[in-house]
Amino acid sequence: LIGGSEARDSYMNADALLNAAKQTGADAVHPGYGFLAENAVFAQRCIDAGLIFVGPSPEIIAEMGSKVQAKLAAEKAGIPVVPGYHGTDQSDSVLLAEAERVGFPLLIKASAGGGGRGMRRVYDLSDFINQLHLARKEAKAAFGDGDVLLERFVESARHIEVQILSDGSAPALHLFERDCSVQRRNQKVVERAPAPYLSSDQRERICTLGKKICEHVDYECAGTVEFLMDMDDGEFYFIEVNPRVQVEHTVTEEVTGIDICLLYTSDAADDLLCV
Repeated sequence: LIGGSEARDSYMNADALLNAAKQTGADAVHPGYGFLAENAVFAQRCIDAGLIFVGPSPEIIAEMGSKVQAKLAAEKAGIPVVPGYHGTDQSDSVLLAEAERVGFPLLIKASAGGGGRGMRRVYDLSDFINQLHLARKEAKAAFGDGDVLLERFVESARHIEVQILSDGSAPALHLFERDCSVQRRNQKVVERAPAPYLSSDQRERICTLGKKICEHVDYECAGTVEFLMDMDDGEFYFIEVNPRVQVEHTVTEEVTGIDICLLYTSDAADDLLCV
């Protein structure tokens, strides 16, 4: 038993999880899909406790697990990002001014978030502060971090993600893309692979961009790089990196026949990365 039914009392409680690992004699901790899966402090605590953290290093999680830091890394790598604001000043006044600059509609997104938690679509400046406070509250409850970023809302967009495997040294390996545009309340409902509307040149470009940011930060393990494709002009915009295995990784496994979880928990990845 690791705690109560509330996430903060159980799967967000690092002390309880590490104690459970100790009591059961575990050698490793698999972070799963959510909760502390992208928490650099938890990853480091696992290592300090003598456990194998089945995922990227704490340093990579700190850089890629934050949407803000990931966007900054993408910009340094020369990868287009959705126009918006991803600065460190989180005051209401600065965010309000930046929202007016970005224009409406826009998205407020939790920096440490995922799965649509801490996300609000705003259509009017007068409603911005109210939606900002709601997004912060939800993000704080779900991820323990209330920081947000702003993005221009791309009306005619497709949501595409590229599956990456890397051992921390270039070149990274991509396992092609998945289309995850069919969503309900910002939760992915249908995944399609390959994306049926991409040309061969577009597929090569988006997969190359996915590899490029991972190579830029010396990413290690499995991960997913997410993009928006503006269907009006065909441009790809970087959104975020998920430094973990995702629920939808099984779609890629069905298409490629590659067991992603087996690869990044064994030496078999070395053989594949050399192909």
